[in-house]
Amino acid sequence: MKFTNEHVRRQDRTLNETRAFEILKEGEYGILSMQSENGDGAYGIPLSYVWDRGNSIYIHCAPVGRKLNCIDRCNRVSFCVIGRTKVLPEQFTTAYESVVVQGEAYHSLPDAERMSALSLFISKYCPEHKIKGMTYAEKSFFRTEIIRIDIQEISGKSKPLFG
Repeated sequence: MKFTNEHVRRQDRTLNETRAFEILKEGEYGILSMQSENGDGAYGIPLSYVWDRGNSIYIHCAPVGRKLNCIDRCNRVSFCVIGRTKVLPEQFTTAYESVVVQGEAYHSLPDAERMSALSLFISKYCPEHKIKGMTYAEKSFFRTEIIRIDIQEISGKSKPLFG
């Protein structure tokens, strides 16, 4: 995984690596963008996710559907997480933070990796219900697919007017 802001047009708005990884860790949702399943356009969808604090992001979904069809056609994806935002109407602008990940998406992962990803979801989104959550994950395991995005590159951008 490479952190780089070299492709950010506004170099005065690059986000430092530390804050970029905080956004990736703390973000509530991200937007997965892919080539459409028939190759004639793009498909983007907001999703909850977890980052393993390493080189992978995990997404859960149904075992069949459009996301999986798109990944089967082309597994190169982009994933965007938005941090803090604030519209500043009197200044005709918006303060924002965002992180963009480029990577490759995979599904049909080994059962142990899928269960580990579900455990990460429970720890992130409902940590006070860990035992109940793991029981739920075990019961719904075979109705759930996990997508892993292997991060190849990450960048961050901000317009920091927060106060």
